[in-house]
Formats: sequence, C-alpha cells, structure tokens
Amino acid sequence: MNTPLLKLASIVILSSVIAACTSQTSTKTDQAPIRATGDMGVVIERATGQVQIVNHTNQEVLAEIDGLGDLSHASIVYSRDQRYAYVFGRDGGLTKIDILKDKIAKRVMQSGNSIGGAISQDGKLVAVSNYTPGGVKVFNSETLELVATIDSSILTTKPKNKDGSPVRSKVVGLVDAPNNKFVFSLFDSHEIWIADFSTIEQDKTPKITKFTDIGLFPYDALISPDGRYYIAGLFGEDGMALVDLWHIEKGVKRILPNYGKGQKKLPVYKMPHLEGWAIAGDYAFMPAVGQHEVLVVNTKTWEQVTSIPAHSQPIFVMAQPDNRQIWVNFAHPDNNTIQIFNTETFELVKTLTPGPAVLHMEFTPRGEHVWMSVRDSNEIQIYDTKTQTLQKTLKSSSPSGIFFTSRAHQIGL
Repeated sequence: MNTPLLKLASIVILSSVIAACTSQTSTKTDQAPIRATGDMGVVIERATGQVQIVNHTNQEVLAEIDGLGDLSHASIVYSRDQRYAYVFGRDGGLTKIDILKDKIAKRVMQSGNSIGGAISQDGKLVAVSNYTPGGVKVFNSETLELVATIDSSILTTKPKNKDGSPVRSKVVGLVDAPNNKFVFSLFDSHEIWIADFSTIEQDKTPKITKFTDIGLFPYDALISPDGRYYIAGLFGEDGMALVDLWHIEKGVKRILPNYGKGQKKLPVYKMPHLEGWAIAGDYAFMPAVGQHEVLVVNTKTWEQVTSIPAHSQPIFVMAQPDNRQIWVNFAHPDNNTIQIFNTETFELVKTLTPGPAVLHMEFTPRGEHVWMSVRDSNEIQIYDTKTQTLQKTLKSSSPSGIFFTSRAHQIGL
C-alpha cells in the first residue's frame, strides 16, 4: 500500500473524529443550564425542616432541600458571591446550602438552641447567637470550622446546669457591622457587646467591648443600613438602647424613654422582629410593642415624631426599596392582614387580606414586587407594589422567612 496515502488517510480520519468530539462537547455545553444567583432566594418551610430555592424574576420554585432540622425560628445570610446560603436553625444547626447545585454543602450542630446569625463584612466569618449554652460561636465561612467561641456572662443567681457548667445569658440581636465586627445583646444580663474580628488573623482572638446596664432584657436589635447605629428593644421596661458605632466612647444612649408610660398595655401576642423595622429617609418606622400603632422616630434626634394607628399589633414594618411606602404585618389573631402606609404623609394606602398567618415579606431588589409567606394557606403570594395587586401564587409547605440573595450586599442582613 502507498505509505504517504495511508498517512494522509489516517490524518483525515483523526481530524474528523476530533472535530466530531469538539462539536458534541460544544453542543452539550451550549445546552447545559446556566443559573445566575442575582435573582434567586431561599424560602424557609418551617414545619418540615425544608427550604425552597426560588427565582424571583421568573417567579418560580427551582428546588426543594430537606434535612435542615428545626426551622421554627430560622434565618439566613448569604456569601459574598451569593452562591451559598447559611441557615441558622433553632436546634443549633448551622447549614451551608449550595443554591447552584441544590444541595447541602456542609452542616454542623454548633449548640443546643440558637436564634440567628450574621456574616462578616469580608465574608470570611459566620457568627451564630445562642440561647443554649449562651454566647456566640464564629465559624470559617468556607469550611464551617470553629474560629472563636465568645462565652456570654454567667448568671450567678441561677443554679448550675446538670453537667455542672454555669448558666449563661442568652444572646439575641446579633448583626454584622463595618470593619469585620459583630454586635449583639445579652438578654438575661442586660448588656450589649461588640466583637471586633478585624485583626483575628494576627491576634487569634477578637477584641470585646462590653456595655452593661443598658436596660432590662434586650430582646432583639437592628443596625441602621449605613452600619452606624445599633438599636436594641427592651422587653423589661419602656424605651430602647442605642449605640453609635462611630463613637462607642459615648456608651449606650437611651431613646424613647417615655414610650408607653401611663398607657394601658395590651397582651403581647408576639414580639416584633427588630430587623424588620424600616428606616426610610429621616425616619425610622418601628412596631409598637403591645399597641396598635407604628412609631415614627426622627433618626437625627432619635425622638418620636408621631405614631400611625394600625390594624393590630405590628410585627414587621418593612420599607420598599424606594422608601415611598411601608408594609406592615401583624400578630395573632389578626395575622391575616397587611397594611400599606405612605412614608411622607403617614396615611393608609391600602389594606390587604392575603390569608391566615402572613409571617414575612421580602421585596425584590428594586422593589417592583413583594413576596409574602402565608403559612396556614401553604403558599407564597407575590404582589405588584405599584398597584398592590396579587400577581401570582406559589405552593409552599408552611412557609415563613423569605430571603433573596440581594441581602448578601446589605449591612445587617
């Protein structure tokens, strides 16, 4: 056989095979689904220990993940790249979810009873606040390896635990603050602490600043969107406690000290979530504990300007991203109602009745829609914020918290 012709034929055949393989690979790549994280979110299904991964552009459920334990008071923060959701379960579980692969990436049981968490400014640390055994634990966000344990104050008036360890204060109101700091409140010992992790790689331990006697039983807290003010609500007395993180040398300032004085208190069916307070323009809109009203507070003086009569006891008071309106939900037994108020005039815009147990609301990043969890109807309702009309309903098993990935780039969320 002619050797040159044989070599030429072999080259032609090999080239054809390579071209075919390349073509097939290209076709498979072109057909593979590409999912971006910017318009995604996670919905807590509290009764079943599951979460749903959703897309708020197409308004659809993408996946459902189970095995997350007790989600009766669960919250979520996101990694900087929005790929991972960190779920804080009531049973002490910390779960890292890969929302692109629809699976649990890592899960650790870090305490007996936890109540929320936060992620540091640089995205490297995830902190969890604990009821039992008390204190804060901080983890590497990539591996979930323990980085630091911050024990809360010992309650000397309490008998020791069965294992002989001291009883420590429950920690609530944990938020992230600028410069890789975490701020939190100690419910039983009436304190606010700041944990500075900005030099953790060199010093190996965080710097802790403690404020004592800040008011009786801080039950929750928020941080202003610019990261300057930390505000704790007080369950044991009237008023609130404020720390100016630009000037921590000034200590804790009491604000609204006379709120509720001389007024007949109503039974408190559910404590408001302070991270659901709205700060819009120069005003903060706060749920009034035990009253049927929303407080309006000037954020320059931190004095009450007025109050807005409301349908019942407010739980979440949430501002649209454009700050033109606030949306308010309410405690049991009036939790089938949403009210919308104008932030300039404080007038009622509209009253909605989505259904039984409206637990949470979440606005799309630019505010054209708001998603609501209607727990006892087992559904999520999506409303147009301009017309306040229902656009779509999605099925969900006992939904509660709704968390969109845009939170990854917001302080305190």
